[in-house]
Amino acid sequence: MVVRRPPGRRAQILAVAADRFHRSGYHQVSMTEVAAGVGITAPALYRHFRGKPELLDRAVRLGLDALAEGLRPARTTADLGAALAAVAVGHRPLGTLVQRDARLLPPARRAALRRELRADVALMVAVLRAERPELADGDAELLCWSALSACAGLSYQSAAPQPRRAEALLRELVAAVLAVSLDGTAAGPVVVPAPGARPRARREELLAAAVRLFHQRGFDNVSTDQLGAAVGISGPSVYRHFDSKAELLAASLVRSRERLWHEVDGAIAAAAGPGAALGAGLGAYVGFALRNGDYLGAMLSETERLAPPDRRAAVDFRRDFLRTWVGLLRQVHPDCDPAAARIRVHALFALVNDGVRNRPHSARPDLGDCLLRLGRAVLGIPGDGPG
Repeated sequence: MVVRRPPGRRAQILAVAADRFHRSGYHQVSMTEVAAGVGITAPALYRHFRGKPELLDRAVRLGLDALAEGLRPARTTADLGAALAAVAVGHRPLGTLVQRDARLLPPARRAALRRELRADVALMVAVLRAERPELADGDAELLCWSALSACAGLSYQSAAPQPRRAEALLRELVAAVLAVSLDGTAAGPVVVPAPGARPRARREELLAAAVRLFHQRGFDNVSTDQLGAAVGISGPSVYRHFDSKAELLAASLVRSRERLWHEVDGAIAAAAGPGAALGAGLGAYVGFALRNGDYLGAMLSETERLAPPDRRAAVDFRRDFLRTWVGLLRQVHPDCDPAAARIRVHALFALVNDGVRNRPHSARPDLGDCLLRLGRAVLGIPGDGPG
């Protein structure tokens, strides 16, 4: 007797896998867990997909195919907003999978996915420049990448928002981002270490090196020998300062979180009134991101590699940090309900975090001013001129 597989089984598997990867992180999800979510056995799952790498690749490709299909017929920036919003809501895990997990794919697949995203951005740029022919190519590309990032921010919300309302707000955010003027942006100050500054203690050097290497290569691809070499010591000497690589990861993220909170909360507390506080917090966050892109990348990609107590502490920090921004935004915009405020704040974080790490735009000398203007657009606060 021939046993027929249910129609759409592969699509069902991909949907479950994408959701599990999105919620728990690629490394924390087993093929057995995916199979159980579909209601089949692990051997049956392997008849559809050879392993987790293929599952991840296909899940990402499914979302990117939907994105390309939505963008291809776009003729106006309103069409772009509709397409981006529909994919952000309909394929909510996509942002997390692309920004966090896709780097675990083989190099050839990572390069192919990057080419697909660049092709999508090229489509967007053509539409945007048809409406705004005064834009330079680099400015148009930055605006389009920023619109993509703002919509991808929806992926980081712990609870799914109401679809129609989320799509409507994301369309509004895309329109606001693509309308930002980058005329007259000013280059930020160049930070030069003070001559004769005291060298940092070895432990501090290791924390800084760990954040950089874990972000660039991934936790599993960094050895203690590489960590030691980065600060001029042998690999075994790392254990004089930290009991394990996992402890070093946890400590490096804690130190970075402390600095982020100190800078942003200090700027907010020193401002007079909610509007000034929101603007000051935005400036502090952008400034921190420009100097600490490695931390933001490691926070995004490596939190799931932490031991459960450390992971809970990291998640609690994110929740508290988000709550601070949502509360402040609602003081400035009393008509903005919590769900809409969360969408705006997540859009801000994603836009800034991607902006400082997405070359070639991350090398722009005026990037800080650009991000301030874009941040004000997604938060809905006035001030499109020079920062």
